[in-house]
Amino acid sequence: MKKRVYIKTFGCQMNENDTEKIYILLSDEYEATSNPEEADLILINTCSVREKPQHKVYSEAGRYKPLKKKNPDLIIGITGCVAQQEGENIIKKLPYVDIVLGTQGFYFIKEALETFKKTKKPVVFTELKPDFKPPLILKDDKNSVFTDRKVTAFVTIMQGCDNFCSYCIVPYVRGKEISRPPEDILKEVEALVKMGVREVTLLGQNVNSYGLKEKGYPDFAELLEMVSQIEGLWRIRFTTSHPKDLSEKLIKVMAENPKVCKHIHLPLQAGSNKILKKMNRKYTKEDYLEKIRKLRTAIPEIGITTDIIVGFPGETEEDFKETVEMLEKVRYQEIFSFKYSDRPFTLAQKLNNKIPEEVKERRLKIIHETQAKITKEIYESYVGKEVEVLVEDYSAKNKEKLMGRTTTNIIVNFNTPRLDLKGALVKVLITEAGKHSLKGEYLKTLKI
Repeated sequence: MKKRVYIKTFGCQMNENDTEKIYILLSDEYEATSNPEEADLILINTCSVREKPQHKVYSEAGRYKPLKKKNPDLIIGITGCVAQQEGENIIKKLPYVDIVLGTQGFYFIKEALETFKKTKKPVVFTELKPDFKPPLILKDDKNSVFTDRKVTAFVTIMQGCDNFCSYCIVPYVRGKEISRPPEDILKEVEALVKMGVREVTLLGQNVNSYGLKEKGYPDFAELLEMVSQIEGLWRIRFTTSHPKDLSEKLIKVMAENPKVCKHIHLPLQAGSNKILKKMNRKYTKEDYLEKIRKLRTAIPEIGITTDIIVGFPGETEEDFKETVEMLEKVRYQEIFSFKYSDRPFTLAQKLNNKIPEEVKERRLKIIHETQAKITKEIYESYVGKEVEVLVEDYSAKNKEKLMGRTTTNIIVNFNTPRLDLKGALVKVLITEAGKHSLKGEYLKTLKI
């Protein structure tokens, strides 16, 4: 009989993808459980991009301490970015933790568990090798922890980052930029399609620079074309794109390849050139606006989303006003906005003129209010239109409805006479706009 593993995941889509890989790596010996109280192994897969998620990790770990007292054989591990950042310090702070595996270390989880079982001493693996190549881990019906058929899936195409934005911890916890071999990516996508996946999201800290360091690799635009050749795959998404590396070649592929979704996440971070320079973003707001112009010229219907940081050290009211003006100029579909927080190892933590918390709170509120109005207007413009929706599942609030996304990455909940359309591409008439989604009526099935 197999043992049971429980994994709590914090953070980004890449962390979710890493969690899936951990489940597969352990699938010979462990089966997944959604109840930590019945687990033989508990893992916390962590994020340290901002301060708040890091604090959550320590409080989460504290929840499992009583379980360890009750069951001394229970193994507790911390993986991911906080593990990479903190290393041995985790064992000092949390002596009941048995294994600490960084962003490359989690690939060696089986070896770490073997070592711990033999020695009964904590195992810490946080080495970052610049030439590390992640092994190919394929999901199939036997090792998948998901009994439900999945319509969408994440595929990591690269890891690490060479940009060193002054506020960002990623290069220090994910290491240098490494692109996966294109043949491995294609094999992984093919395996997912065999399991019924119809849409993949290609992941990387900066997908636009995929393959540029590796000899003989395709660039990102070429990789998209290669992935689009896979039969049975209907849609391709990707994230994240660094504005400085967004090429006309990529825009052309997005415009012309019907499988590539008409949505891009293009982090602006700030609207002031002074702040962008201090952030080491390597573009100006004028450069950014020109990329937006090119995207909208080539793909008029494109959905654009972004990230915004408020309260970066030295950000004046005038600098902040420029960010608000950029929201109004670009008119993003949605934004992800955050208050700046100091992160270990980064240059920004050493900067003077830190912004008081109450000022950051006020600025974030203005950003939210400004964007809410824009999102409302964009969503209302869909009412009365017919859109293509890839059906992902039942609607979260009503099992008598279905939900999916438009090619522009907007969630649509819709009424339908039949509920057996999971994985189908359907035409929906939009009847109502909500704050973060659309409502509609099923018209017809396009592909199943």
